[in-house]
Amino acid sequence: MNSISQLMNGLEAYIIVGLSVIILIMLIMLISLARSISKLDTKYRKLTRGINNKNIEEIIVNYLDNIDEVKTIAHDVKNRQDNIEDKLKECFQKISILRYKAFDDVGSDLSFSIALLNENNDGVILTGIYGRHDSTVYAKPIDEGISRYDLSDEEEEVLQNACNKIFK
Repeated sequence: MNSISQLMNGLEAYIIVGLSVIILIMLIMLISLARSISKLDTKYRKLTRGINNKNIEEIIVNYLDNIDEVKTIAHDVKNRQDNIEDKLKECFQKISILRYKAFDDVGSDLSFSIALLNENNDGVILTGIYGRHDSTVYAKPIDEGISRYDLSDEEEEVLQNACNKIFK
């Protein structure tokens, strides 16, 4: 026992310096851990903002429920958009108009032909012929860019102009 005491007496300074270094290292580690806990506390407060007295599991379940609700809403919106796009295909999208003089004895371009077509080139051609004593309007159905009735040159022109329009 005396030998240990004698050994300790000669090394007291080294032991004190060693323990001081260990205490300094532990103090640095303590400060580092305090910072980490502070950052973690800040993140936790951000995560739990607006929610009182709930544990983290309840918060996460609540967020997951909100995500599921948003997914359902997004799916509904997507379905509505698809329905609107399907309906839009049936609307008139391609329109062409041509004014012309149908008769030489009538001044100005008072006659007209209008092609109204949807995405599939289905629709109608409206033609109004203006004469000095009367006016007549005709409607001719169009299926896939083709009329089952004979078309005048002007009607052919507006049909081709409308069919060649591309909308996306």
